[in-house]
Amino acid sequence: MFLDTVLTRNPALVETATALHVSGAIGPDTYVVDADAVEANAALLAAGAERLGLSLWFVVKQFGRNPALIRAVARHIPRFAAIDPSEARALHAAGARAGNLGHLVQIPRRALPGMLAWRPEAVTVFDLANARAVSDAAGGLGLVQDVFVRIEAAPGSGHPGQEGGVPLEALDGFAAAVERLPSVRIAGVTAFPCVLCAPDTGRPVPTATFELVREAREVLTARGHRGLGLSAPGATSVAALPLLARLGATHGEPGHSLTGTTPLHAADPHQPERPAYVYVTEVAHTLADGRPALFGGGFYARSGVRSALLPRTGLRLRVGDASAENIDYYRLLDPPGTGSGEVRAGDTAVLAFRTQIFVTRSTVAVVAGLTGGKPRLTGLYDARGRALEGAAL
Repeated sequence: MFLDTVLTRNPALVETATALHVSGAIGPDTYVVDADAVEANAALLAAGAERLGLSLWFVVKQFGRNPALIRAVARHIPRFAAIDPSEARALHAAGARAGNLGHLVQIPRRALPGMLAWRPEAVTVFDLANARAVSDAAGGLGLVQDVFVRIEAAPGSGHPGQEGGVPLEALDGFAAAVERLPSVRIAGVTAFPCVLCAPDTGRPVPTATFELVREAREVLTARGHRGLGLSAPGATSVAALPLLARLGATHGEPGHSLTGTTPLHAADPHQPERPAYVYVTEVAHTLADGRPALFGGGFYARSGVRSALLPRTGLRLRVGDASAENIDYYRLLDPPGTGSGEVRAGDTAVLAFRTQIFVTRSTVAVVAGLTGGKPRLTGLYDARGRALEGAAL
């Protein structure tokens, strides 16, 4: 999906990733991430948001909750939106500041006191029971916690596994109940996804859910709430920031734009954010019909992966389709054409596609120095951001 873009915009990353694998410094099923590019992308996003009067909360699930990369982003975007409690703890441990907790995954009530003690800017609540739990925990700490109300997605706009939120038609009654809670204050609204990339062009476009969130803010304003925030997550990139500002959002939540891997970046290699990771694996064996099999472990079901580069020969082979119902022990390539070069077991394969590293079993290799032409491997981590000491390759 992104191989052409990364070869155009960040060829040094492909060269470095290949060299690391050939030398044995990394093994198959490894994402190699360019920390310089991640930080530069964060700086671009922060500057663009400042020009438009927007605030940003950054998201890190896509690059594996990695502490080195969290610190690189936080130097420019200090506050995060954590999609679940595990991610929140990883971000906090790496020194980032809590922006929005509880969206996309609610905070379990026993975890609330510890996380509210971090003094997050906001906690997203999906229903009255969770609002009460936040109020109880905040009251126990002697504080009043700002909450963002999650609005139920428009029909056909939400994603399976992410259901929940207050229906717009029930918001008035919900707000009346929350206003009686002693230790929370309604501070804004949010939902997901508010923006998606158009399938034909990759350009960011608002969803029907975005309009519901805007209407929700009007309902709450009519009840006397002032200065309400509106966080509009989904495909937040430099190109999307003017759209957010025009439609009245106060917050964006960049995730894939930090690695230059939104669908827009696949369609348009000239977007300001540079691609910042590749996936490195190797040929495990070749089937009798000539199809090479790559070691798997990091193939995300919604990746849009299309082709693999085999740097030893320069071959570029199509990646075969695979069902999400099966474990990705291997991923098959089309057989090379007659006379196009031999594929050998152990050959390096470089791919670039959309991923969510935190749901893989991959290793993450962080490299720095590509910008100055002196690349170096700075650390190896597992898919949840834990450092690997003396990792067996």
